[in-house]
Order: sequence, then C-alpha cells, then structure tokens
Amino acid sequence: MSNKCALDRRRTRPGVHGHKPRALSDYAKKLIEKQKLRYYYLLKEKQLRNFIEKASKMKDPLPVALVKLLESKLDHVIWQLGFTHSKLHARQLVSHGHFLVNKNRIKTPTYLLEPGDIIEIREASRDIEPFKNLDKILKVYTPPPWLKLDVNNLKAEFLRYPEPEELQLPFDVQLALEFYSR
Repeated sequence: MSNKCALDRRRTRPGVHGHKPRALSDYAKKLIEKQKLRYYYLLKEKQLRNFIEKASKMKDPLPVALVKLLESKLDHVIWQLGFTHSKLHARQLVSHGHFLVNKNRIKTPTYLLEPGDIIEIREASRDIEPFKNLDKILKVYTPPPWLKLDVNNLKAEFLRYPEPEELQLPFDVQLALEFYSR
C-alpha cells in the first residue's frame, strides 16, 4: 500500500496516446477492491476464499463477519498492538513462534483469536532485537479499543471483535465480495 503500488498509480496507458485515463469496468473495480483487501490482510487467494466461506456460515451479515474474522487474525492483532512496525514483520515473528496465545505457542499467522484470548511474547524471545526497546515504544502507543495492552508485562488481551464503524479500511468490502458473486 505504498505510492509505488500499481493499484494507486495513474490509470493511463504508456506512450504518446496515454494521457486519457481508461474508464474502469465494474469487473475491474471489484477486482481492484478484492486485491486491496488481500494485500491489506496479507492473504493468498485460497486463504481469502476460505475466510469468505467461514464468514458466510456466521450469523452476522457477510461483510461484517468477514471483517471480524480478518481483524482477529493473530498477525494482524500483533501489528495492531504495536509489537511490530509492519504486518510482514508481525507475520514473520508469529511464524517463528515468538508469541503465546493462552500460554500455547502459536506458529500460524492466520490463527483466529477469540474474545478473551491473552497474547504475550515468549519469555525466551524477549531478549531478541525486535523486542529489546518495545516497552519504551509501547508507552506512547494506544491500541484500538477492542484490544487491552499491558505494557509492563508485554501482554495483551483480545477483548472483543471490532465493530465496522470503528475501522477505517482503505477498501470497500462489499465490492470485494461482489467480485466472488459473479
């Protein structure tokens, strides 16, 4: 999601006659929104389809259920807590097993958290470089309201699923889901 991203660049053709932007079709708009959703949550196509399938079995409306599931992914929550500086870094640290969820070591970045789950950094991992000055960084950071952070013990609690109104997502979930309904 940087300014070099192909989704954010101008929609003009290369060459002399490229000054007129192309009008996007409905299919293209839906595809772009779906790709934004995938990149934002670091998902592969099959993973996104599986999340949509899980969300369709929930009692909430599909867009709300999907966002709730994606926001409860372990790597995304760790990034939201401020334990890492980027989502990719959070994903790598989770896959290397540096975090405990309810005292169990989890190595799956797409592990889905439930309300009440306790996330903490493993005792053996607290000395490594990414976590050395973390307590100083976290003292000035305020996590989202659905997460509770204990800076002194480097622990956090997943209190509840976020409400759609609390999130400012850079994509339209409804358009992304319409891509799959064709």
